[in-house]
Amino acid sequence: MMDGTWGPPLCFPDFNSSCRRLLLPRSESSLLYTLLAFVSLLTVTLNLLVIISISHFQQLQTPTNTLLLSLAVSDLVVGLLVMPIEGLRYIEACWLPGRLMCALTPYVSYCMLSASLGHMVLISIDRYLAICDPLLYSSKVTLNRVKISICLCWACSLLYNGCILMGHLGRPDRFSSCHGECVVVISHISGTLDLFFSFVGPCTVMVVLYMRVFVVAVSQMRVIQSQTAATKMRAAPTAKRSERKAARTLGIVIAVFLMCFCRYYSSALAGQDTSNSSSYFSVLSWLMLMNSCVNPLIYALLYPWFRKAIKLILTLRILQPHSQEAKIL
Repeated sequence: MMDGTWGPPLCFPDFNSSCRRLLLPRSESSLLYTLLAFVSLLTVTLNLLVIISISHFQQLQTPTNTLLLSLAVSDLVVGLLVMPIEGLRYIEACWLPGRLMCALTPYVSYCMLSASLGHMVLISIDRYLAICDPLLYSSKVTLNRVKISICLCWACSLLYNGCILMGHLGRPDRFSSCHGECVVVISHISGTLDLFFSFVGPCTVMVVLYMRVFVVAVSQMRVIQSQTAATKMRAAPTAKRSERKAARTLGIVIAVFLMCFCRYYSSALAGQDTSNSSSYFSVLSWLMLMNSCVNPLIYALLYPWFRKAIKLILTLRILQPHSQEAKIL
């Protein structure tokens, strides 16, 4: 039996079938662990601030913000559980948590990412109705309907990923070549279906709706501009700034989504099985995980109420009586 003294370092020295361990220089290992802790903590902190803000302040408890709250919950779980475990796997090149966690961790990761995608689609639908059909928005989009949509989103995510990972959940070690390895393989057929359900479909819906929102917003600003041009000649620059802001927001939403998820589906597009043991999978996986850190920046930090809420939270003013009734908007 080889151990760390007389042979290559092993993940589990007491097992003859143990996988080999990757020994990094201490400085490089420390840097990676520091970076992992920073990213995980940042993801948890940003999403926790969103959750506290919307849960505490009554003015923020709207249908749109309820979607942001549920999205932040899924992203919080990614930062709290998925990121540390996946980071440990790639830094140590060993799967140390055991067989049960090998089955559950990929499932939780896929569920959270799918739920995050579903919430982004719901948010795009919400914004579409708010801008393109403002007169009927309050009657169509109620808090109860939004809560039902959120529950359906979570239920579909749990059921869908259970079907995709059914084989792995039953036998998490069936593709492992040695002890200390957790390999998830998604067949080409499942990967192709996942490509359409988790990428092409949501991407198409978001692009179409946001493009419609952009066109309607621009047309509305031009109407306002034409109506005020006779009495206020400086209205034109305001309209141009609004058009640039709408275009920038649209570009950020779509670009981040594509950047974080499109490369993951390259295996399905190439007609290959998707495996987390591939040399490039770690990069693709972390691109998707980083979306959970970026989401609160896109959907929350752009709102002025979030900055106000952060000040009240960090200064502990939310502990004062009736602080939930504070004017945030």
